[in-house]
Amino acid sequence: MGSNVLRARVGFGAVDILVILGGLLLALVVAGWSSAKSYFEKGRLQGMAEATREISRGISAHYELEGQAVPESVAKALKAFNAVAGKRWKKGSTDPYHARLWTVGDAIGEACWLKGHAAGIRRKAPAEGKIRVDLSLTELLQLSWLAQLGFQHMMPNYRGFEIHRFSGEEDAWEGAAAVGKIESVIPAKERPFADLSVQFKKRQKLICDWWQAVPDRLTA
Repeated sequence: MGSNVLRARVGFGAVDILVILGGLLLALVVAGWSSAKSYFEKGRLQGMAEATREISRGISAHYELEGQAVPESVAKALKAFNAVAGKRWKKGSTDPYHARLWTVGDAIGEACWLKGHAAGIRRKAPAEGKIRVDLSLTELLQLSWLAQLGFQHMMPNYRGFEIHRFSGEEDAWEGAAAVGKIESVIPAKERPFADLSVQFKKRQKLICDWWQAVPDRLTA
């Protein structure tokens, strides 16, 4: 009788109340899920932004040039990521945050490579006032004994009687090439001779006159 009276006065019964309570509970669950999802997305973005800043700060020593600011490409990439991180985007095929992170990583990697490449060039470059020459082992050996022989004959007190000769035509050409390489790196204004080709032709003539003019002549 009481439920009938309540139904008559209010206009709905217990089933209706349960339906309303169920709807309210469902709305509460949906609101809670939406709120949790929003907090998750905000936390995710803040975590990515903080991780990007910390990684960039930690690796900055490997891409920043001494006495200079952050490379322009890295600064632009970080600025673009911060701009994207401050907005909300609809989910699509490509996450815009990930795309910007790829750009940041690419910019930092390129800056590190450029700094390392420049450092490698500086390390390989000779010191100021020095000249660097690339020589093979054969050329070094040729120049070593040629220099020793030349030094001995330049000393007034040298009284050696031993005879040193090239073992053959190929050996002579190797020695001539090694000497020519040394001569070619001497700055033009510092050379004791004006034309490199003159020196080369003199050595070439000595070799040709001995081995090619008389092929059957024995090596001295």
